[in-house]
Amino acid sequence: MINRKEFLGMAAVATSGIFMPTVGYSKNREQQEELLAIANSEEFILKNVRLEIGFEYNDDNKVKATKTALYNLHIKDGVILELTTGDLSVVNVKQIDAGGLLMLPSFSDMHIHIDKTFYGQGWNAEPINARSVKDMIELERQILPDMLLNSTSKAEKAITLLNSKGSCFARCQTNVEPTSGLRSLENLKIAIDNKKDNIESEIVAFPQHGIIYSDSEKLLREAASLGVDYIGGLDPTTVDGNMQRSLDIMLSVALDYNKGVDIHLHESAKTGIAAIEYLINKVRESKALQARTYISHGFALAQIPQVELEAICEEFADLGIGVISTVPIGKTIMPIPTFYKYKVKVMTGTDSIVDHWSVFGSCDMLEKARLSAELYGWRDEFHLSRALKIATKDQQLPLDDKGKMQWPKKSDQASFVLVDASCSAQAVARLPKREYVFYKGKRVV
Repeated sequence: MINRKEFLGMAAVATSGIFMPTVGYSKNREQQEELLAIANSEEFILKNVRLEIGFEYNDDNKVKATKTALYNLHIKDGVILELTTGDLSVVNVKQIDAGGLLMLPSFSDMHIHIDKTFYGQGWNAEPINARSVKDMIELERQILPDMLLNSTSKAEKAITLLNSKGSCFARCQTNVEPTSGLRSLENLKIAIDNKKDNIESEIVAFPQHGIIYSDSEKLLREAASLGVDYIGGLDPTTVDGNMQRSLDIMLSVALDYNKGVDIHLHESAKTGIAAIEYLINKVRESKALQARTYISHGFALAQIPQVELEAICEEFADLGIGVISTVPIGKTIMPIPTFYKYKVKVMTGTDSIVDHWSVFGSCDMLEKARLSAELYGWRDEFHLSRALKIATKDQQLPLDDKGKMQWPKKSDQASFVLVDASCSAQAVARLPKREYVFYKGKRVV
């Protein structure tokens, strides 16, 4: 039986690559390797895991606390075979004692650029004299050739960072434009393949320099045949200069190759809302695009009257159009509460880790959940627990809104995060260290 001190010691090995014992932990190298082998075996029992089982209500019928219980989980071949509060003994199966750590669904970073990052090569916050997206395009044309030289290794390091924050899924935006050609995509795919035991991913073929502005349609079509999942676009009016033609090209490539759509839309309401309305009409015309179309950023939605916003949200919900936000702070505060009110699918992502666009990305989706809670005033137990869904794949939560236990269940994939917290509300508010991360039953942190 592995106790909690041993369990946390195992986590230290994974995060650092060097054994750094927790207080009181003094296993020798052979014992350390044995413990790690258990956590990497095809079958094991995880004992004393804290799971949420319901809400506790006050006299006004408001949620005042989250009820939890300790469970034992039988995990085999990446799947939860059984979970019970009772004894769980399986002959010749090793056991790990989680010591009451809270289990959360693993996180998903749904918008990240790891194909062009400075991460892994040291700090870089050089001043940039760019004032517009077009200025940044000109900068990229100068620096991308050098960045591509070691983009695979840096992407792999970024995936390790994602894992360390609890993410086992990432939607990766990758440049497809004349400067990079298809090299950025090819290098990213190598990195993802090298890390396939650590993370599940989707790839967006992203025309960062504009579909029309850089004449990238042919490259997008080539990328579409190379195993990407989504076709992207960029500011069809302010960059491409022809909203309808730009969007039509993006949509035609997606439809021709049976891909989803994920467009970067940074434009203000003056031009951005027209692009959104055009997309709505095109998605309504094509069932193949419904529930497969996403608007990343979508700043225009934060700049329109509430009545107009609600009408658009109704359309989004009806057609399955999702919004992917980095939860920006500053002048633009995205109307995420309104999205939720109308059941629009909302996801979040890091965007940039450390690159020429931004140096603030942490890859921490739990941090995005807390930022949302702070921005929108979700300070009570119930709303803090709901905030977690912006960090998880498919908006997965341990409890539904009525407090019914809905995750984990028998036959669920064994991808989860273990933290030292009493409940998900506390985890969102306090951002505990990710002590242990499992992807399909295998330890990745």
